[in-house]
Amino acid sequence: MGEFRMLKLGEQIRDEISKLIMLQKVKDPRVSTFLSINRVEVAKDLAYAKVYVSSFLNESQVKKGVEGLNSAAGFIQSSIAKKLTIYKFPKLTFVEDTSIKDGFDMVNKLNRLEESEKQAEEAKSE
Repeated sequence: MGEFRMLKLGEQIRDEISKLIMLQKVKDPRVSTFLSINRVEVAKDLAYAKVYVSSFLNESQVKKGVEGLNSAAGFIQSSIAKKLTIYKFPKLTFVEDTSIKDGFDMVNKLNRLEESEKQAEEAKSE
């Protein structure tokens, strides 16, 4: 498959998994509707797909959610494989993605640094 088709397939899988989570089709109690699917990386041979999951929930809840998604991976794969017409559906592996939270923390640190610099300049000018 071409690179564009792999990206498109990853987006379709991401959308379908998001729908399953939002509609609470995954019955595992560890899977929260607050989990979001950031991206899906599909291997070139369609054998595997890595699904990156994040949330603004605390780390333990996200880890439990990822465990719940991994245990429900068979159900998710079969549900999506019925909707998408591809000759081989990849085995899904769910991974915790902290990039959104890391970015949010970095912005907060930069804001605090900027605020402390303003205070230092005000103290200097007095």
